[in-house]
Amino acid sequence: MSETKVFKNTIQKIQIHGARVHNLKNVNVDVPLNQIVAIAGVSGSGKSSLALGVLYAEGSRRYLESLSTYTRRRMTQASKACVDDILHVPAALALHQRPGVPGIRSTFGTGTELLNSLRLMYSRLASHYCPNGHYLAPALAVAAGKELVCPECGIRFFAPSAEELAFNSQGACRTCNGTGTVRTVDLNTLVPNDSLTIDEGAVAPWNTLMWSLMTDVCREMGVRTNVPFKELTKQEKDIVFHGPAEKKHIFYHAKNSNQAGELDFTYFNAVYTVENALSKVKDEKGMKRVEKFLKQEPCPDCGGTRLSEQARAPRVQGLSLDQVCQMSLSDLALWVDTVPASLPEAMRPLAQSICESFQTSAKRLLELGLGYLTLDRASSTLSTGERQRMQLARAVRNRTTGVLYVLDEPSIGLHPSNIVGLTGVMQDLIADGNSIVLVDHDTQILSTADWIIEMGPEAGARGGRVIAQGPVAELAANGSSQIGPFLSGQAPSIARPQQSVRLDTLEGEMTRPTTERAKEAVFSILRARTDLSGARGLDLFAGCGQLGLEALSAGAAHAVLVDQSREAVRVIEKNAAQTRLADRCTILCSDAASYLRSRRGHEAFDCIFLDPPYAMRAVAATVEDILRARLLAPGGLIVCESGEPDPLGFGTGTALSGHFSLLREAKYGKAYITLVTAASATGTGGDES
Repeated sequence: MSETKVFKNTIQKIQIHGARVHNLKNVNVDVPLNQIVAIAGVSGSGKSSLALGVLYAEGSRRYLESLSTYTRRRMTQASKACVDDILHVPAALALHQRPGVPGIRSTFGTGTELLNSLRLMYSRLASHYCPNGHYLAPALAVAAGKELVCPECGIRFFAPSAEELAFNSQGACRTCNGTGTVRTVDLNTLVPNDSLTIDEGAVAPWNTLMWSLMTDVCREMGVRTNVPFKELTKQEKDIVFHGPAEKKHIFYHAKNSNQAGELDFTYFNAVYTVENALSKVKDEKGMKRVEKFLKQEPCPDCGGTRLSEQARAPRVQGLSLDQVCQMSLSDLALWVDTVPASLPEAMRPLAQSICESFQTSAKRLLELGLGYLTLDRASSTLSTGERQRMQLARAVRNRTTGVLYVLDEPSIGLHPSNIVGLTGVMQDLIADGNSIVLVDHDTQILSTADWIIEMGPEAGARGGRVIAQGPVAELAANGSSQIGPFLSGQAPSIARPQQSVRLDTLEGEMTRPTTERAKEAVFSILRARTDLSGARGLDLFAGCGQLGLEALSAGAAHAVLVDQSREAVRVIEKNAAQTRLADRCTILCSDAASYLRSRRGHEAFDCIFLDPPYAMRAVAATVEDILRARLLAPGGLIVCESGEPDPLGFGTGTALSGHFSLLREAKYGKAYITLVTAASATGTGGDES
C-alpha cells in the first residue's frame, strides 16, 4: 500500500541580502509572508526602492523567466534588481500609485467588468422586441438559444447575445463607433478674426489645410474677398462656410513666384476643408493641424450612450441598458436586487446567479467609496484615487493565491471613511493565501499592518537604511523609530503655518469689492454648511479658478473648472500649480452650455458654483440645464454668486425655489440652491425640495 506524503510550505519570509537599488545601503531585511507588511519612512528614504525596486522587480522578473521563451518574446522584459541575494520571493503584482489613464473606449463599467454582468442580464432576462417592434415577455428560451416567436405578428427571431449589447463590439452606435461623442467642425474657429479680409487670410482652414488658391475660387463664387469678413452679407458668409462644390475657372498667380496661369478648380468651402483634412489624418501630427477647428459633442444618434438602437431596445423592469448605466452604483446595486423577483418563477434561479455575480463585484467597489459613480462614466475622467480603488477591487475579485501584492500608497485619494474598505480588501487578499507589501504615510493604514519596516533616517543619501522593524506595538515603543510616536498617539500635533497665496486674476474680474464680499459669503457657506471631504466640485464660469480651488482647499477630492476663455484657462492652470492643487482638478476650455450637454448623465457633483462675469440673467436657465443633465448629486449644493443685488428679481437672498420641481422629477431628494449677492453678502438658509 503506497503512502501519500503531504508537503507543507514552511517558508515564512522573503530574505533580502545586499539590496543597493537607488539609495539603499546594502540593505539586509526579512519580509514576512502571508501578512500585511508596511514600509514607512520620510519621503525619499527608500521605501519605494525596497518595495518596487527590489521586491516587485524580482518577483515579476522571476515569474516571467519561468514562462516559455515564445511567451516571453511577447512580454516586456524585467531587469534584474541590484541585490546580492533574494530568497523565497513569490510572483508579484504591483498596484501603482498612479494607474495609467485608460483610452476613450473605457468606462467605469468596463474597467470594473460590472457591465459584463449587466449585458448578460439584458441578453438572458430582458423583454426583447421583434423586428416589427412588439415586446415579448421574458422567457427561458432566450438562455437556451432558441428562436423566439412573436405572439402578435408571428415573426421568428433570435434575441441579441451579450456581445451584441457591447459598445466595444457589435452593439456600438454606428455613428460614433461606440465612443459616445462625435467631432464636428466648430464654426467659431474658422474665422478667428473677422476684421481681416479673405485676401488677408480671414478663413483660417484655407491658410493651413488647403491651397491658397481657394481664395481665388471663392471670389469666383461671388464672394467679395477684399472687404473685412464681418461686412460680408449673410449669403456670402454662407458660401464661405457651406458653399457647393462647384468647379470654377480662375486665373492663379503664385505668391512666392512670378508664375501664373489659368486653371479649373473645385470649390472647397471652409467646413468641408476641415472635414476633408480630418478624413485623411493618419498620425498625431496630422490631428494637431485639424483639431483646433473641431469640437467634441455627444453623438446625435445615441445621445452619448455609445450603444446602437438595437442594443438599447431590451427592457428589464421597463428600463433599457443605457438607462441603468446612468444610475449611480449604489442605486444600481439596489435595483439589481429587485430583478429576480420581477421575473417568472422558472427564470429566478438563472436571474439570481447573474445578479449575485454583479453584486459580488459591486460589493468591494461600494466598500471603497465608489458608489457615487455611474457605469457609463468615462474612465479618462476618473481621478487617480478612483482608478487605484478600481485596481484594488479587481485584485480581490480575481481570487488569486500565493501572490505578493505591492501597493504604492493605496490611501492616496481616499476619504478617511474609506480606509475601512481598503483594509477589508487587504484582509481578503491575505485570507486567500497572498502576501501584501504596502508603502504609505497614513498612520491609519500603517496601524492595520502586521509588520512595519521603517526606512531612514532621512531622505536621499542620508536614507536607505532600515532604522526599525517589527509589529506596530513594538515599533510604537521603539526609541529608534521616527513614526513610532505617531502610531502610539504620543507625538505632539504640528500645525503648518497658514500662508495666503495670492492668485493671479483676470482683467476686470476678481477685483470688485462687492464681488469679494460675495465670495467671502460663499466660503463661509462652504465652511459652515457643507462637508466637502472627498467631494466633487464643478466651477462653471471659473474665471481665475478661485471658487473651485477654494473647494479643493476645503477638502474636496476633485474639482472640474470650466471657462470658455483660453486666457482664463491659462490663469487657472497657473493658479492650480501655484497652490499645488493641479493633480486634483480638471481644467477645461468650454462654454457652460456645451459642457453641460456633453456631460449629461456622466457626473455627480456635490457642489456646483455659478459665477458668470456678466449679469446673471441666464442663471435660472443654467440651473435647469444642470438639473436636467443630472449633474447634481443627492443632497448637493448649487451656489450662485453675483456682485449685483437681486440679479434675478427673486428678492434679495431668496433661493431659486421655483426649480425644485425639477429636483423632484429627477428624484434627487434633498438638494440646495443658494444665491449669494453683494447686497446681502449672505446665503439663504437652504431651502429643500
